Amino acid sequence: MAFSGVSTTSPTALQLLNWGADNGGYVLQNGQWWRLVSSTFVHVGVIHLATNMWCLWNLGLLGEPLLGPVGTVIVYLLTGVAGNLLSIAMNPDLPGGPNSVVGAGASGAIFGLAGVLIVLLKSKLLPVPEFELKRLRRSVIYFAVLNFVLGGATMLVPSVIRIDQMAHLGGFLSGLALGVPLVPRIGSVREDFTRRQWIAFVGMGFFLALLAYGIFSFHRSQT
Repeated sequence: MAFSGVSTTSPTALQLLNWGADNGGYVLQNGQWWRLVSSTFVHVGVIHLATNMWCLWNLGLLGEPLLGPVGTVIVYLLTGVAGNLLSIAMNPDLPGGPNSVVGAGASGAIFGLAGVLIVLLKSKLLPVPEFELKRLRRSVIYFAVLNFVLGGATMLVPSVIRIDQMAHLGGFLSGLALGVPLVPRIGSVREDFTRRQWIAFVGMGFFLALLAYGIFSFHRSQT
């Protein structure tokens, strides 16, 4: 983006959209559903990128040993899409409309990783001392709460930067939901856990497809 002339500190909404940012109108009215995925890799400048990558690094250090490399990537994608779906459901307008948001960034998926970790670290089957599991889980909960509070606080301050709390909430809730079916097999034989993972991933993918269809159908009935 920078090499093409996009500002590294304050890119415009149009520039972000040209590079794959999310927008309810573009998705629901123009059928550009790929933005639900592409927007999780687009960031609003280097500071936004750096802070998200720092969060992703720290949560990834916890998540990858539990979920595996492939599992971590899939959780990132599924929860990122879930966050964007909730965002476009609440903000369905094209840019310039009263309910329009141009969304970009990994934060919805980061909240998704936090959600799944909060559930998985509750398991007593993991080969880790219980006090250490509690400490790790508490730190992830603090991370999620702090960022939700900070995001809510920014809504009270006049600014050109808007934090998409719906994307955060959607990612977090889907992460919690993904973690629930994984807990019974966490800490068991790796093959058993991997099988349970794929069942959960396919189930979540199917649910998100139904949710997307429901959002689209509801929006179409209102226009």
